[in-house]
Amino acid sequence: MELTINSQNYKLVFGVGFVRTMDKKYGLSNNAGFGLGMALTKAIPALEMYDPAALAEVIQCAADPSLSLSDVDEYLDNPNTDIETLFKDVLAAIESANATKLAVKNLKSQVEQY
Repeated sequence: MELTINSQNYKLVFGVGFVRTMDKKYGLSNNAGFGLGMALTKAIPALEMYDPAALAEVIQCAADPSLSLSDVDEYLDNPNTDIETLFKDVLAAIESANATKLAVKNLKSQVEQY
């Protein structure tokens, strides 16, 4: 998946590096500072609920080359950005990427049980 932000093309890569970056920036940790990950588990439901802050964070962590969160925010705030389609496209890309598809499948099956 690719986005053009401020006339620059960014490839969104939802691989292991993306998961690691999400966990580092937005994951859970215990009181001792030990990282527990879980950022992807938090991000998927937020994306499904159309949370723009979560979308911005996911895009920033997946962008190659790197991209500032403020640039992503501006892109999402732009009235010319079709944000609804962007949510759907990002979710579809995460659901199909090899590094993330099993986590998404597992999360959805857990939700279906409740």
